[in-house]
Amino acid sequence: MTAAATPFRFELVARACPVCGATESTPFAPANLDAESLGAFAFASRKLPEYMHFALVTCPTCDLLYANPGPAPGVLEQLYREAAFDAGEESGLAAVTYARQLAKLALPDKRGALDIGTGDGAFLAELLARGFTEVAGVEPSAAPVAQARPEVRPLIRHALFRAADFTPASFNLVTCFQTIEHVPDPLGLCRDARALLRPGGALYLVCHNRRALLARALGMKSPIFDVEHLQLFSPASVRALLERAGFSRVETRPLVNRYPLSY
Repeated sequence: MTAAATPFRFELVARACPVCGATESTPFAPANLDAESLGAFAFASRKLPEYMHFALVTCPTCDLLYANPGPAPGVLEQLYREAAFDAGEESGLAAVTYARQLAKLALPDKRGALDIGTGDGAFLAELLARGFTEVAGVEPSAAPVAQARPEVRPLIRHALFRAADFTPASFNLVTCFQTIEHVPDPLGLCRDARALLRPGGALYLVCHNRRALLARALGMKSPIFDVEHLQLFSPASVRALLERAGFSRVETRPLVNRYPLSY
């Protein structure tokens, strides 16, 4: 995986905790960022880690780890739009893993599913194969959309997720896989997702667990510490996120992806 260096310029803004709104925080790690050395894959999914990150703090109220200050939202929109993509194999394998969990969701029916941060639409294909109808995805990066399978590509909206682009209460399932770490306002995204769900519908969220054994063992050499990640969750903080967004019957459980050894 190679890419030419791209000049990145970040306008940084102060942030309160994006889950609970607390302004008090504890320093976790100083910024480690060399913007000039970032390349086209810096804001791509499943990339080689640069081991760079913004200044990180922890919230004593909800246990969230988050970047403060962080990049202005408008800057991120452009960076994700232009990001490269070459992780089709890994995307497909992850989609299979995520799809196996669908049977555990007590959905009213399989009519209406939205995948936020859908990449090349691999999970959309899994939904269709399992009988879901009225399926849609949202993806801000052009490169993965261009690599989507022909039968899936028309289902993908090439844009940032905006609830106003969809009809309220029109989905039984909203999914968001390893994307919630990337958005400036994770609470707003979850509230918007809830507004799009029909009664009895579910939000299915996958994110990194900063308190997982592997993350703790690797310390700051864990690839979860990345310039893309504006926040990192624990079971406590992701529960706080979903409950503050208005969800009931919140469940958290571990999930293991399987990738080729080369990855």
